[in-house]
Amino acid sequence: MKVLRPGSASRRARAVVREVLQQAGLPGDDIDTAELIVAELAANAEKHACPPYELRVFHLDGIPTWCEIVDGDPGTHEIRLILNLLRSVTEIGLPLLAENGRGLLLAHRLSGGHCQTYPVITLAATPGKAVAFALPTRSGSRLILSPLPDLRHRSSGMRVASTEVVYETGKSIASVAKDLGINAGTLANWMGPVQ
Repeated sequence: MKVLRPGSASRRARAVVREVLQQAGLPGDDIDTAELIVAELAANAEKHACPPYELRVFHLDGIPTWCEIVDGDPGTHEIRLILNLLRSVTEIGLPLLAENGRGLLLAHRLSGGHCQTYPVITLAATPGKAVAFALPTRSGSRLILSPLPDLRHRSSGMRVASTEVVYETGKSIASVAKDLGINAGTLANWMGPVQ
């Protein structure tokens, strides 16, 4: 997780995503596409929402798969409407999105439709929202992840989701905890006596 400073959120988000994807060995075109998406989402956050701004990149089996731009505005309604509209039509004219939504159109199209918004808790422990997208992978596909609950606060949703990953994948607690960015001891406690 990276805190993004107002005025440079887009530039910093691009640099972090570029570095993460280069380390994962992705081709330049895929990196460019992910940079463009994250820059649009970070610029939207700065224009339409309030700080804090954060970048979160989630890994699954060591592969970066999901990227969130988080801001301090908990409202997701308008973004949900736009994303639902984008999912429901095969062709959309720009006049429909003349005032708002072009950045979301770009993110939606370039991520193959794998773009979502959901409420989160920011690092400052305040309500916020994430606008997120699936990152490209070396195989050329995009892994589909459910919206991940906030990782800093041990909500019941995070407990349920993380323990389900252990049960469903058969992976070790340590491996799942590392993938989700949580403490292995915490996950072990959440698992309870039945592991």
